[in-house]
Amino acid sequence: MKPETRSSGSPVEAWVAGEVLIDLIPDGEGGRHAIVGGGSANTAKALARLGITTCFIDGISSDAHGRAARAELEAAGVDLRRSLASDKPTALAEVTLDGAGKASYAFSLAGTATFDFSDAWLPRGTPAVLHVGTLATIVEPGCDALHRWAGGLSCPVVYDPNVRPSVRGDRAHYRTAVARWIAISDVVKLSEDDLHWLHPEARGLPGAIDIARASLAQGPALVVITRGAAGLVAVTPDRVVEVPAVATTVIDTVGAGDTVGAVLVEGIIAHGLTGLCDGRLTDVLARAARAAAITCSRAGAQPPCAAELSA
Repeated sequence: MKPETRSSGSPVEAWVAGEVLIDLIPDGEGGRHAIVGGGSANTAKALARLGITTCFIDGISSDAHGRAARAELEAAGVDLRRSLASDKPTALAEVTLDGAGKASYAFSLAGTATFDFSDAWLPRGTPAVLHVGTLATIVEPGCDALHRWAGGLSCPVVYDPNVRPSVRGDRAHYRTAVARWIAISDVVKLSEDDLHWLHPEARGLPGAIDIARASLAQGPALVVITRGAAGLVAVTPDRVVEVPAVATTVIDTVGAGDTVGAVLVEGIIAHGLTGLCDGRLTDVLARAARAAAITCSRAGAQPPCAAELSA
């Protein structure tokens, strides 16, 4: 577990590293409209809306999609000074929604600004927390530079694999990639679908908890599993905590898990990693469930602000 370090007198910042891309969402009339997406960008927006100073770290294109992404992130209050301005194109994700509003994705990623991570530009410093995840942690070669960089920071790391088999269908390769990120992380947040795709041998919730415990043996202090309408489960070396979902009318689930990740980062900043795991875990999970329900009640990734969670 990495030390919890904060510079005296310096502003508390969360860093979110990963992709911002464009989701092409069905418009209900046979066409699609472009929405700024990407799991990490959604998390950055959610954190900023919670009132956390949030720096987003990715390549952002100068094309029309990149300009739209920059405008939306800045409108949410996200700091982009540590991102890379690039003339490469923005990555695209074609979204399909099933009858329950659950999203699946087909991606266009090659040669994009979105995955252009390198040692040459990744920033230096000591944030309060780093959140990292999604496709940026598996798309080569940028993921290798991102892993070296994240492993060298002196702060708690929250990792969200946000598994996308349509990008990498080789289960064994994917598991190896996820395992190396788990080894440098303090908190792992993943969905039940992620876990069961990576580990089809795991049966139901008991199997998922067994896999979470095996992950803890690699170094993290906490694994949080999102289960949709079944709520959240958190596993530490000492206990298992379950929190029910909050009932809502689901428009779609885009960004719900990313919102949970943001609330976990907020919890670490507020209580410290040890405080989160030891004393405030149930409260933070309940807050995450409320936040995810609000996100699900809206089209696209539109997480709540702090005032909505306090109402």
